[in-house]
Amino acid sequence: MMKLNKVLASVALAGSVAAMSTPAMARDTISIVGSSTVYPFATVVAERFGRTTDFPTPKLESTGSGGGLKLFCEGVGTQHPDITNASRRMKKSEFENCQANGVKEITEVRIGADGIVIANSKDAPKLDLSLEQVFLALAKEVPDPKGGDKLVANPYQKWSDIDSSLPDMEISVMGPPPTSGTRDAFVEIAMQGGCKQYDFIKNMAKNDMKSVCHSMREDGPFVEAGENDNLIVQRLAQDPDTLGIFGYSFLMENSGQIQAATVNGVEPTPESIASEDYPVARSLFFYIKNAHVGVVPGIQEYVAEFTSEGAWGDNGYLVDVGLIPNPREQRMATAKAVKELKPMTGNEL
Repeated sequence: MMKLNKVLASVALAGSVAAMSTPAMARDTISIVGSSTVYPFATVVAERFGRTTDFPTPKLESTGSGGGLKLFCEGVGTQHPDITNASRRMKKSEFENCQANGVKEITEVRIGADGIVIANSKDAPKLDLSLEQVFLALAKEVPDPKGGDKLVANPYQKWSDIDSSLPDMEISVMGPPPTSGTRDAFVEIAMQGGCKQYDFIKNMAKNDMKSVCHSMREDGPFVEAGENDNLIVQRLAQDPDTLGIFGYSFLMENSGQIQAATVNGVEPTPESIASEDYPVARSLFFYIKNAHVGVVPGIQEYVAEFTSEGAWGDNGYLVDVGLIPNPREQRMATAKAVKELKPMTGNEL
């Protein structure tokens, strides 16, 4: 009986090992999640990579930057993604979550820059907005129009209510959800830039100021449109009274149908975004799970393609789909760090 028990125990142990090993052998295709803004760039690279190498075309999912980093940081093993795209830098809390879940070595890749545009149909008037006007249109609470250093529920229903020089039309803006890096960047750059025009908000305690600046209104004029920026573009083409918030690359792809507002008098162009003269510019990234390199075939080769001059260089094919390249010296330094899979320390964040 004891011998039989030993045999059964051995069989059970072997089954457990097999079950644990299965995820590591479960796929030979790179899994990439994350930002809807970086998604078009990563897709172009992935498709070319699939055509020109012996590796399968990587599988991409547009989950939003926050959603992608959450999936990426859940653990090591091929049931988890290999790479996550982000239209903002990883947060310290996200890095710490990765570390806690055993995702110890992560290589950060800044791929270039992008602008966040506020766009509408070409059949509508082209708008010239200030950051202050954007904040007043979209914030949950705004300074009391009657004066005094106090906040009230946003009373503005039309653009002309904010400033008589703006069109006499309802405020109707579609934008990304809280899981999106575009949303994070928009509230940090545009909304916060606008609300800091008011000294009494600027002088609040940091968390209080952030709460006021980052809280979008929930009474109808601002509509969360999900992670698919193409749906926003389609709506703008059909409805000249609606504006949309998304990355500059989507503007370029659909320039025949939509136009961007100037912000603080500056037009979003590759030059104004790269120089950061355009007020709502941000950096784009992807993150590599180093423990998966050599386990899932092709990760290092895919990354080498993405960071090649033919892809992300000044005349690379990603420029044709809207990427604003990093300066050459920065590209060279990043490509070297990526080749060596140089891990983040967390001090960068």
